Amino acid sequence: MKSLFVGNLSWSVTNEDLQKKFSEFGNVISARVVTDKLSGRSRGFGFVDMEDADAEKALAAMQGYKWGEREVTVNEAKPKSEGRERRGSDSGF
Repeated sequence: MKSLFVGNLSWSVTNEDLQKKFSEFGNVISARVVTDKLSGRSRGFGFVDMEDADAEKALAAMQGYKWGEREVTVNEAKPKSEGRERRGSDSGF
């Protein structure tokens, strides 16, 4: 299974929209738009989990795809801990 990061989403995109769009490329295990904890508004990005082969198809097809008024970015998601370690080493502390 691969997790894809989907960025530059319109504020109106829902979990269901993300699921429907990525299901065009294969079986979507889960799709979630990240929301602000206080306001509940979309933060403009989300994650889609798919089987490896389907994720590769979606990655190739969706990179630079214009969805509404925005061109979305799609990358393989990095594990949370890897991102934290990288930020820590960049801070100079």
